[in-house]
Amino acid sequence: MNCTPLHALHLEYQAQMVDFAGFEMPVRYPEGIIAEHQHCRAEASLFDVSHMGQVLLHGENVLEQLEKLTPSTLKTLLPGQMKNSVLTNAQGGVIDDFIVTRRDKDVLLVLNAGRRDVDLAHLRKQLVNIEITPKFEDWALIALQGPKAAIAVNRLTDNAVQNLYFMNARQLDIQGIECWVSRSGYTGEDGFEISCASDRAEDLARIFLKQPEVKLAGLGARDSLRLEAGLCLYGNDLDEGTTPIEAGIAFVIPKSRRETGGFMGDRVILEQLQKGAKTCRVGLVPEGRAPIRQHVEIKDDQGKTIGEVSSGVFSPTLQKPIAFAYIDSQYSEPGTQVMAHLRGRDIPCEIVKLPFVHGTYYRPPTKEQKEAS
Repeated sequence: MNCTPLHALHLEYQAQMVDFAGFEMPVRYPEGIIAEHQHCRAEASLFDVSHMGQVLLHGENVLEQLEKLTPSTLKTLLPGQMKNSVLTNAQGGVIDDFIVTRRDKDVLLVLNAGRRDVDLAHLRKQLVNIEITPKFEDWALIALQGPKAAIAVNRLTDNAVQNLYFMNARQLDIQGIECWVSRSGYTGEDGFEISCASDRAEDLARIFLKQPEVKLAGLGARDSLRLEAGLCLYGNDLDEGTTPIEAGIAFVIPKSRRETGGFMGDRVILEQLQKGAKTCRVGLVPEGRAPIRQHVEIKDDQGKTIGEVSSGVFSPTLQKPIAFAYIDSQYSEPGTQVMAHLRGRDIPCEIVKLPFVHGTYYRPPTKEQKEAS
């Protein structure tokens, strides 16, 4: 099993370790998942996400070529700008969801841990005369998430991220450690994903852990946070048989691509945009306090199976269970009542609009906000 550069630190802090995508990763620390979740919502939490695959692409027309593999518009990105996107297959299914960042001299991709080898093979097959450099072993990735994450980073960098907005990135020196810092994350909170050399990752983590706002958090809290924020997890909520339209992430497809296509799976995806998909991802809130988890069947009021749960958890913020499910689209209207078949009994559930908890991303001030100030 693989270990990240922070493995020894996790053991020192008495983490419970689990196998995740072939890596031994911390699922929780002694305070527990709920405490870690709540700390991230109130302060700042440090997550080890070094299992993710970081890849550099270099070539004259790299963004133009990438646009043939994804429905997003990429060639208009300016240096330091980022975008959430997906790699699609010929049937419109999602090979992976990923983040792409244009840098001064290259393009950085951050891929899901369990898909990085699949993605790498796909990129090598499809991209022509592009230098592809995996940084899997060379670079670590740390996520600092929460409403006070910027306080901690600004303290250490002489306010260097004060004007770094959501989905933008820059090179920064943090206490003598060269870092690539992006204002992004997977929790719905403001925060950063910070890449550095693997041999400096533990030093960087310890620097952050000395800040009064910061505590460690594991995969358990990361999962409940992302679910509250309405964010998909590949392997649960996304796979090669699911299109972006079915997954409810059509925002990755701008108007120009909807009109011109020109990407893998465009025929299927554009037809679904026009006519609708037969199934779709929805938010569910079950009655009671028992969470409903992946593969639990969803039924209509006549007992007909109409779908199944893809992810579920008890929400520490809302103090009730929440879930995603893929169901027949005719039942997807918020307020619709359905049933979850759990351990031999049917639990009433309500379809709700996503996200369950709205994000607090750090965006530029609007015109109205500027005028008011």
